[in-house]
Amino acid sequence: MTSTNDLIDLFDAEERAAPDPAARALRRRRVRRTLIIVTVVVLVIAASIAGYVTWALHAPLPAPTASSRTLEGTAGAPVSIDRPGEGATAALVIGAPDYLGADGLRLTAGPDEPQPIASLSKIITALVVLDAHPLADAADPGPTITFGKADHDLYDAYYVQDAAVAEMPTGSSMSLHDALATMLIPSASNYADAVSTWAFGSRGAFLAATRDFLSREGLSGTTIVEPTGLDDRNTSTPRDLLRIAQLAAADPTISAIAGTERMTLPGPGELLNTNTLLGQDGITGLKTGNLGQGTFALLFTASLDVGAGEPLSIVGATLGGTTREAQDAAVLRLLGSIRGGFHTVALVEAGMVVGSYKTAWGGSAQLVVADAAAIRTWSDTPIAVSTELTNPTEYRDGERVGTVTWTAGAASTTAALRVRGAIEPPTDWWRLTHPDPLGR
Repeated sequence: MTSTNDLIDLFDAEERAAPDPAARALRRRRVRRTLIIVTVVVLVIAASIAGYVTWALHAPLPAPTASSRTLEGTAGAPVSIDRPGEGATAALVIGAPDYLGADGLRLTAGPDEPQPIASLSKIITALVVLDAHPLADAADPGPTITFGKADHDLYDAYYVQDAAVAEMPTGSSMSLHDALATMLIPSASNYADAVSTWAFGSRGAFLAATRDFLSREGLSGTTIVEPTGLDDRNTSTPRDLLRIAQLAAADPTISAIAGTERMTLPGPGELLNTNTLLGQDGITGLKTGNLGQGTFALLFTASLDVGAGEPLSIVGATLGGTTREAQDAAVLRLLGSIRGGFHTVALVEAGMVVGSYKTAWGGSAQLVVADAAAIRTWSDTPIAVSTELTNPTEYRDGERVGTVTWTAGAASTTAALRVRGAIEPPTDWWRLTHPDPLGR
């Protein structure tokens, strides 16, 4: 290649050889133009090279290529409700509407036919009495009842029938609230008879009021012939009793009394609740009953904290139990299976690899779930999964690049997605020799 010095030497030689001064001047101007052009070209090339180098070393890098697998949410095992195997049962579970629906979960077992209800009758007696003589709240004592000789004589009349009774001295007085407590907690039949007569004036008037109450509440499967339940003609169906349990649970006086394990009152003395299930597995009430072998009955309420927001509210009735022990055990198994229907489903382990990143310059890193995740749900409620993913910006180990969210009913849980393994930046040489992917 001809250098600038060569051009100058050539110019000098030509100038010395040229005889004509004008020719020498023309040649001199041509050489100068050539020198200027060469200089400009050289400067342009140098500037272009410098610009390219600056651009290549600072141009944005191409985003890494991400690959990931779709995470799934495997539903839990379907619930298996342990319904009582003897007699007949009806129960309603209210709460967790996103799982159980706005109307709750209804459970039944056995025939929905009228059966003797024994002392469950006293809950109906209490409802009918309070329908006519309502109390403002659970603390309202209500009107005062004074017991006469006829009331006192009821003690002996029921005692000889081997019924539960409580002392009722002639001339003694008691609030309606405390009389109902004596009727319900130890199931004193003499108090059921005395209070129902006080409320309506006679047995016949009480029964008329009871029939009206049952009709208004749509309880066509229930028959009441006396206020205590000693007569086996006092019958009802599981469906009707479930409604009766709901009414009793909604009444503040009855629900508070039914949940009291013991109480001491002047006259009757210490009252012990016949419902020994109180306090077990969330049971809060309501009433026991039995007329002997094969006629054990129970109205029950329960509040179960299952980790799904507000506790579940359960009301139920069971009839035809062979023994109190067998019936109680069956109810506890029923509640236990409802509780067990809400379970924690493991979703993913911490550090699980769910994808990877690769760069155009040969770097790579893993995409991992940062933390373990689990969700509390009911039965086999479907679990939906959604993922949000972005590209790394800092290319460092532990950089957060997205989230994965699992949803089941009202419950949801989220785990972070992070980079595992630093992605080293490209070398300057790679930048200079790979202009095509830069800046994309």
